[in-house]
Amino acid sequence: MIQDKHEMRSAARAVRKRLAEADPLAASRAADHADALPPAQIVALYRAMGSELDTDALAVALEAAGRRLCLPVVIQRDAPMEFRAWSPGEPLELDAAGCPAPLPLAQVVTPDLILTPLLAFDDQGGRLGQGGGYYDRTFSARPDVTRIGFAYVGQKVERLELEPHDIRLHGVLTEAGYAGFGISH
Repeated sequence: MIQDKHEMRSAARAVRKRLAEADPLAASRAADHADALPPAQIVALYRAMGSELDTDALAVALEAAGRRLCLPVVIQRDAPMEFRAWSPGEPLELDAAGCPAPLPLAQVVTPDLILTPLLAFDDQGGRLGQGGGYYDRTFSARPDVTRIGFAYVGQKVERLELEPHDIRLHGVLTEAGYAGFGISH
């Protein structure tokens, strides 16, 4: 097992890139399982960057099911993210972290469920992120929100060693379906 987080992230990025290239329809198949997600009125998605699993098809499926959508916005690099209402096709601009985000005039909302990208996950709710801490800070500030990873099933690893600041996921949605981890809030 790779102990160094930098090496783990590098290896996990390579795996995710291979998965993305090998299965360009995985995101559409994952969206077919949108109805299996836990109940939520407002769902936070993300705009995929690099080889992250794309959320476009999932956004359409969730909106068709009557769920409101929002996207995270990094205002300050060392603070929890805020969330702004968003629908597919609405304009975006880069936030403080260089990620596509709704314009400042969009309504600030409080999501019930946050879908997060990741590099790797395990079936105990462990998540290996990019290393910026944005999602962990946000999850810590919003302990009642349902936390769901959005990933390729091939990103699952046997076990991730979590640090005290790492917040576990409640479940993960992949192209194979939704799996909950039995983690309470």
